[in-house]
Amino acid sequence: MCVALPEREGFDRLAKEAGFERRRTVPKVDTYLSFDGTAAQAMRSYEQILGAKLEVLMKFGDAPSGMRGPPGSDDKVMHGQLSFKNGDRLMASDWIGGHPYEGMKGFSVALGYETANEAHTAFDGLVKGGMAILPMQQSFFAEAFGMLIDRFGTPWTISGGTRRT
Repeated sequence: MCVALPEREGFDRLAKEAGFERRRTVPKVDTYLSFDGTAAQAMRSYEQILGAKLEVLMKFGDAPSGMRGPPGSDDKVMHGQLSFKNGDRLMASDWIGGHPYEGMKGFSVALGYETANEAHTAFDGLVKGGMAILPMQQSFFAEAFGMLIDRFGTPWTISGGTRRT
């Protein structure tokens, strides 16, 4: 039985003992990126730079016959998944839509680090071959904050070290 239960100290333990389980009321949000044929390169690069583990990198040509993509898509990535130690995921595929790929617009992947050094390391790795929109600098809310578009076209917002005012 699955029932939404109120949060009260001790209530969770009693409910569990009675056979009830807590239902998640807020969905887990993951980032899913689309690339123009560079998903495999991007995911391998992000694995190295971000210290994540590339769990899945499936190409359309490797999919079961009933799930293949359009002609010419066999070498494109159907699904890629990076997993982070904290359980977060970054997923991606290559664009195979019915119209031309329009790039990534209107968002950024936000990375928040405990320290400014960690943020600088990620920024420096991701900006190589890309473009800094806002170089890493101190802000009113973080010891280090910067924005960039990497060489694959992915926009990033990176911060580290909470600044106390």
